[in-house]
Amino acid sequence: FLSLVAEFCCGFFVILILGNFWFLAVLYLLWLYLDWGTPCAGGRRSQWVRSWTVWKYFREYFPIHLIKTSELNPNHNYLLGFHPHGVLVAGAFGNFCTDPTFKNLFPGLTPYLHIMPIWFGCPFFREYIMSAGMVSASKESVSYVLNNEGGGHASIIVIGGAEESLNAHPGSLTLNILKRKGFIKMALKHGAHLVPVFSFGENELFKQVANPKGSWLRNVQEKLQKIMGFALPLFHARGVFQYSFGLIPYRQPIHTVVGSPIPVKQNLNPTNEEIDQLHALYLQKLKKLFEEHKSNYGIPEHKSLIFE
Repeated sequence: FLSLVAEFCCGFFVILILGNFWFLAVLYLLWLYLDWGTPCAGGRRSQWVRSWTVWKYFREYFPIHLIKTSELNPNHNYLLGFHPHGVLVAGAFGNFCTDPTFKNLFPGLTPYLHIMPIWFGCPFFREYIMSAGMVSASKESVSYVLNNEGGGHASIIVIGGAEESLNAHPGSLTLNILKRKGFIKMALKHGAHLVPVFSFGENELFKQVANPKGSWLRNVQEKLQKIMGFALPLFHARGVFQYSFGLIPYRQPIHTVVGSPIPVKQNLNPTNEEIDQLHALYLQKLKKLFEEHKSNYGIPEHKSLIFE
């Protein structure tokens, strides 16, 4: 979805350059140069964009729900780990980049969804995603959000990243997390409370071409990911007037469950042992969150999360 919108914006920019409006393209490039650091400095959200009526229909299409299991005190800053990535990351966008769901459940908290820095290099598209409350996933950007002395900021990071999207098959419960500890270090350095978030139904929106590890397709996808910085899952779903084939996601309910916060004491120079200990605790809390809620959302009792 992001790719399609980004391609449209880039195409529009090329039209400006090749057409009679090249001077507008030059002015925008100047603006881009002067504004380059904004995605790493809290972005530039727009309440008007976040409140567009189209987002109401977007949430209702699946539908998307946000489930609160515990209070989040707005006097603290939080780092929310979102799982799984899926193909579309619909739960993360619908719940954290549109209003009013999040602010009604967690008053006093401002959510920032961190996405890959590469998206902010796309002309015009960067303005839209920043308006929705998205910021860069760089260390600098996360630090900026979590450095808010008065609290009330929530960084949302899709922990599995692009790599995890290659596991986004219906029924898959595999999370790429065992080697991902950067978010733990950031939480420790800023004293941000950790909150596990699991989005049930995220992997059910598309059917992805079989790409088991070791297959030629998976090898190609992983190599392209290392080169370009983002993954290219081959997927399909339904069409506009038929359900057999297309790129429109299936209408499958998404329930994004926000867990209880894990208190984190600030530690500017955490040791590897301290990072590993908090990482292990986070995995434990994430698994507990999943086990407590899986029966509510159609997950068989015998199925559990797989950490890779």
